[in-house]
Amino acid sequence: MAQKKLGKQTVKLENPPSIISTYCIVGPKEGEGPLKDYFDLILEDDLWGEESWEKSESKIQNETIRSAISDAKITENDVDYLFAGDLLNQIISSAYSARQLQIPFFGLYGACSTMSESLSLGAMIVDGGYADYTVCATSSHFSSAERQYRYPLEHGNQRTPTAQWTVTGAGAVVLSSNGNGPYVTHVTTGKVIDLGIKDANNMGPAMAPAAVDTIVQHFKDTGFRVKDYDLIITGDLGILGAEIAEELIAKEGYDISQIYTDCGIEIFDNEKQDTHLGGSGCGCSASVFAGYVFKEIKARNLNRVLLVSTGALHSPVGIQQGETIPGIAHAITISNSK
Repeated sequence: MAQKKLGKQTVKLENPPSIISTYCIVGPKEGEGPLKDYFDLILEDDLWGEESWEKSESKIQNETIRSAISDAKITENDVDYLFAGDLLNQIISSAYSARQLQIPFFGLYGACSTMSESLSLGAMIVDGGYADYTVCATSSHFSSAERQYRYPLEHGNQRTPTAQWTVTGAGAVVLSSNGNGPYVTHVTTGKVIDLGIKDANNMGPAMAPAAVDTIVQHFKDTGFRVKDYDLIITGDLGILGAEIAEELIAKEGYDISQIYTDCGIEIFDNEKQDTHLGGSGCGCSASVFAGYVFKEIKARNLNRVLLVSTGALHSPVGIQQGETIPGIAHAITISNSK
């Protein structure tokens, strides 16, 4: 019998793991945005001394994980499991990062929902008594994502008005069976939702229905009210997707307008930085959570937060074959109290 299950899709953790450290690294453009003071390391260039964008992304993720472990005052040998993924084929950024760490590794693919997916699984493993320490991480890179999903930068293609800017960055979180919080207390696992959007340059509206489904189900499963949260933040819906999500959630009876935002909106100044509808990518919610959100929770400016990382589960092959774009969103509750 699933004793920890609430409703259809939520788990309440009986022994909530504590977040004992986070670390995030971002690229130069992200470091010029509104959250620049919250990031642990801002790169001077996107290649970071590597020969390719892909090698750079793997290095960014690896260094983020190592730094999070170091800040937790533990060693790599203390970590029971690493949960990580990214956007590239066969999650090569994470696999090549993991081969340098020698930590038992679960490779994940949830597209841009991977940060919440890794935290969900890492938290449940600790809560279940299977680990004392887990590391949850993900990354993305503007140039590697453009090369895979759209066109190499050398083409000089004009970006559409609905386009978003893939974040160059990574975030890593260390979860522990001991600690004084903040704690991961609830996990709401998303379903794949597809309302038929085919435009690969319009990710926000493609993912928004999945975010709505998960957030509404979270409220139904847990009995939480909107006022029980200080912040609800989605992963990378951007300006248009966030507007759609907020409106659809309101139609379900939950007015989140006073406490809701999106990582893709917060990470860039869209007008000054010309990012169109905002940020996207695995590194978007990863760096915003590991930087801004976590530090605001630690400072007690926020007490309970719902992080809802969002992902578009498409591929270039699927798009070329006329497939629609499935979306998914995973939610976790982070609180200063158990």
